[in-house]
Amino acid sequence: MDERHIYKQAKERLEKKKGFYKHLSAFIAVGFFFLAMNLITFFNGDADAPNLWFFYPMLPWGIGLLIHYFTVFGLPGSQALSEKWEEEELAKEMARLRRMQQGRIEPPEEEEEGLDLDELEKEKEAQKQARPGWQDEDLV
Repeated sequence: MDERHIYKQAKERLEKKKGFYKHLSAFIAVGFFFLAMNLITFFNGDADAPNLWFFYPMLPWGIGLLIHYFTVFGLPGSQALSEKWEEEELAKEMARLRRMQQGRIEPPEEEEEGLDLDELEKEKEAQKQARPGWQDEDLV
């Protein structure tokens, strides 16, 4: 990787983090505002019937904030879906495609119905040669 590419990736990651922290700040500010409005109306209204409504708009927003956190930072304590995991999986897939392009491995063929008896017989003969003295009944 060249420096420009590394800088671009770091800048994108920083922007994602900044976006999450802005989202978190707005969530906290609006949450306190809703709580204050709710408490003011609660104490000025009918105290016999408590109604804490500020949870209703904050709960779905909190779920959205949690999803935003997971997309930016990944699952806590897990490497699944993290940037490192993504880079490793990408490297594996690229290596597999390069090997396939160079003809080292065949692309997967569509599965056929039934057994391929010729392949089974070849495997059986290879087993016989690898283990002399074994009988056909010993081999599966």
